[in-house]
Amino acid sequence: MAIRKISTGAAIAIAATGLFLTLLTSGLLMSYQIVPSGGTVTAVNVGVYLDSNCTQNATSMNWGFLRPGDSSNMTVYVKNNGTVPVTLTLTTADWLPTSANSLITLTWNQQNKVLNISQSVPAILTLSVASSAGNLGTFSFNIIITGTES
Repeated sequence: MAIRKISTGAAIAIAATGLFLTLLTSGLLMSYQIVPSGGTVTAVNVGVYLDSNCTQNATSMNWGFLRPGDSSNMTVYVKNNGTVPVTLTLTTADWLPTSANSLITLTWNQQNKVLNISQSVPAILTLSVASSAGNLGTFSFNIIITGTES
């Protein structure tokens, strides 16, 4: 039985092809995009705070870096600083880019909660990025927490 020798050039070509395919495959398996984000908090008829003692106003949110398909939670404290009970609602506005509004959702656990005078509650805000966010990049939007007289 005769053993065939391959040339050095052919061996290098085979090794390079194998290395290329390995890198390509690992890149496909580990490919993701980091999505920087932020948001401004506006409170209407209530106070929104970073601490449970309600002393540090929450004026902005930094969600950190999120990948498509990720969710992130942040806790704020909402306090009724008025003189009548209020019902809480959460809305968003001024999305940049505007297409981010269809790829990112913000929810919370206090929608339609009634807050009595001087009462405060922890509110968990959940930001979810659609797995189809693709090349969204940096985005921003305003978070509006409103207390409407009950």
